[in-house]
Amino acid sequence: MGIKEDTTPETINSVPICRSCGSERVAKDAWACFNRHSGLWELETVFDAEHCHQCEGETKLDWVEADALQNRRIRELNDRFRTEGLGNGSILITPGIQALGGDAVVSIIGEVRAFAEFTDDNDPWKQHDFGALEHAGEKVFWKIDCYDPSCTYGSENPANEALTHRALTIMLASEY
Repeated sequence: MGIKEDTTPETINSVPICRSCGSERVAKDAWACFNRHSGLWELETVFDAEHCHQCEGETKLDWVEADALQNRRIRELNDRFRTEGLGNGSILITPGIQALGGDAVVSIIGEVRAFAEFTDDNDPWKQHDFGALEHAGEKVFWKIDCYDPSCTYGSENPANEALTHRALTIMLASEY
């Protein structure tokens, strides 16, 4: 997931997570002082105690690249839509898949839902948005694309379900 061993809070683009459960709902004991000129609280002193709200106790923090957390959320939403049909989206079956017949379509959809063969080669961003499988001698591709709710443009934030319409397209490799 991109955990950085030597990362400190000053590291740019990193987010703390609980080492035990991976939750982002963590806190570190600190003192802050209100600056009336800026209207902001300024961090004054940080102490050693680290707390996880999900574990409800003390923990140790790991620092993870923020992009890795966004990719994890996109992966969770993609998997939920693909495997359970939950979330905002559409499933598109191409004419080549339809031509295989109703039983084949049902079987292929089941195979897409069960797909779990993600590797660094077919899933470099760890978003679970593409897969390839073999069905009755035919190479089948599936792809999830993320659009804005009107399906006019790409989603401005695919990690935010309210801003995203997922389109799962299932096609023969020859139709790609």
